[in-house]
Amino acid sequence: MNERVVVLNQLAQGIRPLDQGVDWFGSLDGAEQFEVLRDLAGFCIQARALIEDGPEAIRRAGIRPTHTPAVLITRGHLAEQLAKIINLPQDERVKAFRLLVALLRVADERRRARFCAQGCSHAWHHLGTDVGTGAATT
Repeated sequence: MNERVVVLNQLAQGIRPLDQGVDWFGSLDGAEQFEVLRDLAGFCIQARALIEDGPEAIRRAGIRPTHTPAVLITRGHLAEQLAKIINLPQDERVKAFRLLVALLRVADERRRARFCAQGCSHAWHHLGTDVGTGAATT
């Protein structure tokens, strides 16, 4: 796993605080931010996120249900909505980032409970607080 994948999974698992992730995301240039959002959307699909996860993800993300990414995530056809979210304008990207991290967290928690409760070989499910990218609170 590359460093970005590790950071995103640590954020989704609560190993790193979301506010730290928002600061990291904000430090990236526009092209890198798009790549991060694209990666997160792909991870959400891989973790089998559902439209029904939208309200809980919105709550966990700390954004209002009226914010554009929140409205989109609850509209149905998740893959289409994720494509719209990752292509939102620059001023919506932090909200989109917060939402997609939270959506990944919700979906991955369900996936772990269903498929990985007895152990698994998913490298991202075996991250510690110190995996070469710094401690969780750095």
